[in-house]
Amino acid sequence: MADATLLSLRALARLLEYPDAELQAGANELAAVFAAERRLARGLRERLVDWCRRLAAAELLDLQAGYVGLFDRGRATSLLLFEHVHGESRDRGQAMVDLLAEYEAAGFGLDARELPDHLPVFLEYLSTRPEEEIGSWLGDIQHILALLAARLEEREADHALVPLALLALIGAEDAVAVHRPQVQEEAPDHTPEALDAVWEEEAVRFSAESDQDCALQSAEGRRLAERKRQPQPQVVTILPSGATATARQ
Repeated sequence: MADATLLSLRALARLLEYPDAELQAGANELAAVFAAERRLARGLRERLVDWCRRLAAAELLDLQAGYVGLFDRGRATSLLLFEHVHGESRDRGQAMVDLLAEYEAAGFGLDARELPDHLPVFLEYLSTRPEEEIGSWLGDIQHILALLAARLEEREADHALVPLALLALIGAEDAVAVHRPQVQEEAPDHTPEALDAVWEEEAVRFSAESDQDCALQSAEGRRLAERKRQPQPQVVTILPSGATATARQ
């Protein structure tokens, strides 16, 4: 059961990465992983499988353009988890240090180009951890996953299936409904007008005291943020594959 969980996390992480020929070549293999994941409702499994098949058949340039439009314009659908928590606050610096310390203590190394709170990276990390720890981490970030799912749904993006599946693994699918009314009222932040307004409002700082400060102030670094662990972290259990509800059959 643990191996199945780790495989599902890696497959979900792959679906959130920038699409390339390798993703398309392995799409059928990803579909097989989701088809076998009995902790997900049948409808959700079928939607994931269908998405994988469409990825395999789509034009790669179209996939890449869609990805950029969805995740690299505006912050509402950012895959940097802690953008949704700390935003522009200074707390993100220490939070990033804390997250990197978690990775290092577990022997999990990062490529120099990777940001620690990028959701695909985070899922790869979780895929190396015991199930109890996976459930705890997913419980810690479930409000971020629910908000992200609601926003991606509003954009009619298949990528919403990933946070939905993660929430389903801990029995928290209903958390998304809480955010849908709020998201429906949000002004879009990915339009040319909205992006121009952000650039006009942001000031460039020249007071960085270290290379890390420079990174945090860069165009990519502005999006870095990390949610600090709660003093008494919630323990959330991954749904056992043998105890699924009727709807999941």
